[in-house]
Amino acid sequence: MTRFRFSERSFGHLPAQLVVIGAAGFVGIVFMYLSWAWLHEAPVMGDEQERLVIHVDRGSHFSGVMRDLHWLGWGRPSLVWRAYGRLKQPKVLAGEYRLNKPVSFSTFLDSLARGDEALHPITIVEGWTLAKLRAFLADNPRIASLSNEWTEAQLMQTLGCDGCFGEGWFLPETYLHSRGDTDVEILRRAHEAMRSALQEVWKNRQSTLPLEEPPELLVLASLVEKESALKSERPQIAGVFARRLSLGMRLQTDPTVIYGLGEAYLGSLSRKDLRSDHAWNTYTRQGLPPTPIALPSRQALEAAANPAEGNSLYFVAKGDGSHAFSATLDEHNEAVSRYIRGRRQ
Repeated sequence: MTRFRFSERSFGHLPAQLVVIGAAGFVGIVFMYLSWAWLHEAPVMGDEQERLVIHVDRGSHFSGVMRDLHWLGWGRPSLVWRAYGRLKQPKVLAGEYRLNKPVSFSTFLDSLARGDEALHPITIVEGWTLAKLRAFLADNPRIASLSNEWTEAQLMQTLGCDGCFGEGWFLPETYLHSRGDTDVEILRRAHEAMRSALQEVWKNRQSTLPLEEPPELLVLASLVEKESALKSERPQIAGVFARRLSLGMRLQTDPTVIYGLGEAYLGSLSRKDLRSDHAWNTYTRQGLPPTPIALPSRQALEAAANPAEGNSLYFVAKGDGSHAFSATLDEHNEAVSRYIRGRRQ
């Protein structure tokens, strides 16, 4: 069997140029292999390093992102980056990217190309007013404010609900958003979620419900939301309101008066406040107020659409978050004496 051994004498029979080219090719292959292995195996950050959050602005390029990484101290050989960038010319989508654990360089670049941004939760709280929600969004540094100077009518027109009242039309939920999303984008998602929830709940409402159209259900649900500290009591409170509406009784619920007073409300209601007539005063006016008074949750919508059966027409807060329900005015006055006057004494 013939054996071949590399030696100086062996290379002596080859032109010097071929030797140089071969050596260069060999070095190039080794470099490419090591670079490829580094791109796919070497982590962007080590186990001992804290998580990395990168902000990629609109219009950023691959080379700029790599330069920022290197400046932050997360860098690897810049020659490899440049070679990889020229070879693949990866695109970079704007956004915020978070690395919570070591990942390979190629995996990180793929996430930049796909736009796998870090998402942030934002919770719209049930019972908030629209004004409270808009102020909350304006104070969030991750959200771009577009609608600060808009009127409620302008906002609803932009959201495709021209002529709608804005109060109540946004579903309280936790939403995920990217850094740089606008307040209008988040409001649009919450508005569409409320429209979908209201439509679904309206279809499954009780046949005897004394309401004629979905917006009335939204109004009633907002009253239930503001009156119910305990979620378990929502159907009972909705039952009281539904029976009062059916009988033509005034709803006489304090939160509507407070909403109508707006900034004039100083923390407690007086008899004068209850007697002062305005569109939302359910002590002086029959039926539902003209708009919701808060953002009702889906649970409040469901309670308003399917109120609990019973004969109670009154309720009073006990002071611990629960209510005492009464079927007659005498029973109600006794409960008021026990829970309100007794507490004041």
